[in-house]
Amino acid sequence: MFALADCNNFFVSCERVFRPDLEHKPVLVLSNNDGCVVSRSNEVKALGVKMGVPVYQIKEIVDRNHITVFSSNFALYGDLSNRVHYTLRQMVPDMEIYSIDEAFLDLRGVEGDLDAFAKRVSKTCRRNTGIPVSVGIAPTKTLAKIASKLCKTYPKLLGGCYMHCTEDIEKVMKKFPIDDVWGIGRKHTKFLSMLGVETAWDFAQLNPEFVEKQMSVTGLRTWRELHGEPCIDFTNKEPAKQQITSSRSFSKEIFDLEPLREQVSLFVSMVCEKLRKQHCVCNQAMPFVLTNRHKDNVPQQFEGKIVTFQVATDSTLEINSAVLLALKDLYRKGYGYKKAGVILSEISSKKTVQSAFFDNVDRKKQDHAMRVMDMINAREGKNKVAVASQDPEGIRMNRNHLSPQYTTKWSDIIVVKA
Repeated sequence: MFALADCNNFFVSCERVFRPDLEHKPVLVLSNNDGCVVSRSNEVKALGVKMGVPVYQIKEIVDRNHITVFSSNFALYGDLSNRVHYTLRQMVPDMEIYSIDEAFLDLRGVEGDLDAFAKRVSKTCRRNTGIPVSVGIAPTKTLAKIASKLCKTYPKLLGGCYMHCTEDIEKVMKKFPIDDVWGIGRKHTKFLSMLGVETAWDFAQLNPEFVEKQMSVTGLRTWRELHGEPCIDFTNKEPAKQQITSSRSFSKEIFDLEPLREQVSLFVSMVCEKLRKQHCVCNQAMPFVLTNRHKDNVPQQFEGKIVTFQVATDSTLEINSAVLLALKDLYRKGYGYKKAGVILSEISSKKTVQSAFFDNVDRKKQDHAMRVMDMINAREGKNKVAVASQDPEGIRMNRNHLSPQYTTKWSDIIVVKA
């Protein structure tokens, strides 16, 4: 059996942990630069507000219904996510972190009433972290996903659902929308809709040969999972990423090269840190820049430039120097840049680095410098040690509704006075 633990309206729930006065009141959280809706309370969903809608389009709804608005507080969300995952890990033999607000649980060896177990896990997470968690248990990961969604739809399930009887699974699948099935994307949803496939049950009735032909092995795997055949392995190790990206939209357009360099340099630092965490190196890096595509009367540029390294590297110093040289070639005077980023590619294990005869970089010295920098930043806080070209103020974003970092910043910790 597999279980999926899914935090309910996670970003909103994180804000409510320290604002209990907002329980059962409409709350939404915005994306970077306070642009679009990325998390909604059930009360906001009931008002018809869609995920991803630009906030300026719903200003009247926000004002009329007194919706509380927050900017994304990723430091808070990341810390509370770690607390939820820690709680889950104490209750099961093994766990696979799927995202910041979801984790698959390996239930091998767990005995007894699994429905009661699911409810107990949900209750324990709420007690330990303040975050409501829906726990679905089923014979496959795909069915466990469906079971966890049932918990959100039906509060009477008390946060836990054990879905295993054939009759119950069939009954649920006949009402479960095909576009909500894990593994069915928008393209396939549109294709299946043309065939009259509207529910998970409709999809499960298709011929498996037809599914494989039209939707490849991935579609057939989902089909088999809906039939109760486990096809998606459980893993407790996150696979190494084959491409690492860091990018942001800026609060205001950047016209000068120097502030643009500072932002791109910060992105380099972020991707290199991720690269080293998975013990990998890269052969290529690509900085890219974008102007504001919503302004028709100004010059536009959507361009990137690939730089290749003679020897695969994970050094922030080496990658940063190469990326900033490429950025200088990309930059055009008079253009207003709204977004930029850095992509690392051709990633491989650090254990398999092939040296070059004419390489004049002191690799041993750079490795030591990177280890020391990562160690200090992990202990003292992000970017305590950084390359001089980085913007000391961090990423330039609009965050006009940012809540305190209650659990990760000393000055924001709540003080209870007698």
